[in-house]
Amino acid sequence: MALAAARQLLVLSAAPLTPLSSPAQLKQARHWSIDPSRRRDAALLLSAQTDASPERKLRWLRGQGWGQDPLAAGVLKQAALAAEASQHSAQADLLWQQLWRRFPRQAASADALYALGRSRPASRAALLRRFPAHPAALAAAVESGNALHLAQWGPRWPGAEPLLRRACGTPGGSRLPSAARQRLAAGLAQLGDGKAALDCLGPSPATAALQLDLAKALIKGPDEQTRRGEGLLLQLARRWPHSAEAREATALLAQQEQPQTVGQLRQLPAALQDTAAVQARLALARQRPWSGVLQRWPRDPASWDLQWALARDALLQRQWARASTILAALDNRILPLPLAARQLFWQGYSALQQGQTSTARALWGQLLQRSRNGYYGWRAAVRLGQAAEIDPRHIPPATGRPNAPSRAWAWRPLESGDPHLDALWRVGQPLEAWETWRHRQGGRPPRSGEELLVEGRLRQGVGDDWIGLGQLEQASLRLPQASCAVQRQREQDLHPRRFSALFEQAARRNGIDPALVLGVAKQESRFTAGVESPVGAVGLLQLMPATASELAGQPQPSSALKDPGRNALLGARYLRQLLDRWQGQPYLAVASYNAGAGAVATWLGANRPDPRRESELWTEAIPYPETRLYTKKVLGNLWTYRQLQQPGC
Repeated sequence: MALAAARQLLVLSAAPLTPLSSPAQLKQARHWSIDPSRRRDAALLLSAQTDASPERKLRWLRGQGWGQDPLAAGVLKQAALAAEASQHSAQADLLWQQLWRRFPRQAASADALYALGRSRPASRAALLRRFPAHPAALAAAVESGNALHLAQWGPRWPGAEPLLRRACGTPGGSRLPSAARQRLAAGLAQLGDGKAALDCLGPSPATAALQLDLAKALIKGPDEQTRRGEGLLLQLARRWPHSAEAREATALLAQQEQPQTVGQLRQLPAALQDTAAVQARLALARQRPWSGVLQRWPRDPASWDLQWALARDALLQRQWARASTILAALDNRILPLPLAARQLFWQGYSALQQGQTSTARALWGQLLQRSRNGYYGWRAAVRLGQAAEIDPRHIPPATGRPNAPSRAWAWRPLESGDPHLDALWRVGQPLEAWETWRHRQGGRPPRSGEELLVEGRLRQGVGDDWIGLGQLEQASLRLPQASCAVQRQREQDLHPRRFSALFEQAARRNGIDPALVLGVAKQESRFTAGVESPVGAVGLLQLMPATASELAGQPQPSSALKDPGRNALLGARYLRQLLDRWQGQPYLAVASYNAGAGAVATWLGANRPDPRRESELWTEAIPYPETRLYTKKVLGNLWTYRQLQQPGC
């Protein structure tokens, strides 16, 4: 009895195995742990090691698919994949059959149906029916040319777009049933091609959801399409005034900046006119008192945008008292942290300009208590004398392996609130966790800040920084303020150190701070080496081939610039040139990287803020909204990468 109790205590006291556990710990647990669940965890983690051969994976996983725990489904899937890779076809087939028979509701069984469907067409049909949004189903739909399935469940899936266009453009496309044309049009709209979606839809009627998708795609297009998109938004709101789509359409219409926008808003039904989005837009046009909007809808993002637009205008006109009044109109604690930091910084700045030095210092101190990261954390630290202005040509001294990612950067608990997802993540199965999430979401995009946070981290886990980092940025603007420790974790997720060795080498060869190269790459490409912009900029640091050719002294085709090492080296060289041109002023160099040095030169001189003495005000006076945001983001990245190397809360 005493021995059994001791064994149970040993099991309970053992630290959970994670991707941070050493191979020696995992092997010991796999062979000697008295806890069968711990042996299975160790087997999955060992099989997830990149250097493990398929045969070795099979050995680790043998006998671990017991019980009804969902992790058993993951074991069977990984074992079947390893058997296939080892050319053990019969063994793989038996494992796939066992997985499907025992776990028909688990997302892992979608892969079983896909594999079994190679010789059993009925399995592919079951796959599309039972797991329609799962990546295995989307891959099967591409292989079979099932455009209608892809239009509904995964229009952005690789290979889907040409199938959708072909289905709409074939001679028989015009004879498709109305429901089929609606589905294909919705898929093309989600791809951002509003014109093709409208052409595909033809005379078929549009539902409220489809009309909203069409309008979203059109308003991002040329002027003529934008006007048509606005017309669809207005039409939707008037036709279905009580729908959720109408409220979203109203908010989108209120965000437009065309001269006719205010007139269109006045054509909305009364109930939709009496919303935060519309009233904020009317207040911005000075047709409503702004204070009433902020008092009535203090937690609505439309009020937050209104407050900042009015405050920025007052700051640029040096109307410090007015700026203070506007900035104080919303309780700072209800704002997401990035917006709260912005508000506190400019409240302090306005107070300083009015001679209220102690108030300014107190406000900046309050900002730093919430977070020392980001652009405004940096500016508050500088204003309080706790940090110096940065010349990125002065490289911080190396400590150990500077900027090298520690193991803690690569993994931490998912904390999704879903025990199954968290367990998959913990045992080194991020792909299975992502596929399970996608299946459960049914292809629906994340809506809340919490959903954006979970999906963003899952996408990062499978190497999709392009969408993942974008979702984490959106989450930061929706989630409420949290403790210092939680906020620091969020900042770490937002600032991964991809390609750190390449950036380190490129930066030091050109005599600049590696954190600047990281910060630019994060903003330019979200660390996606193969991305190419609509205007032809390529790679990690989004270099134009002509600029890269000049920097290299020889032609640099787009294909060459997709090489991470070459792109990092040339991008760092360009940054050094810009820093030298502007005597090390990071604001001017970073703005030039985005807008061009010629444009930046026109933003200097009389009647403009001095970028040395009034750097924050100079940045807010940049006339290009994209460059204004870009400059703050990159400099905030630079500072945050430096800060995250320091001890935490």
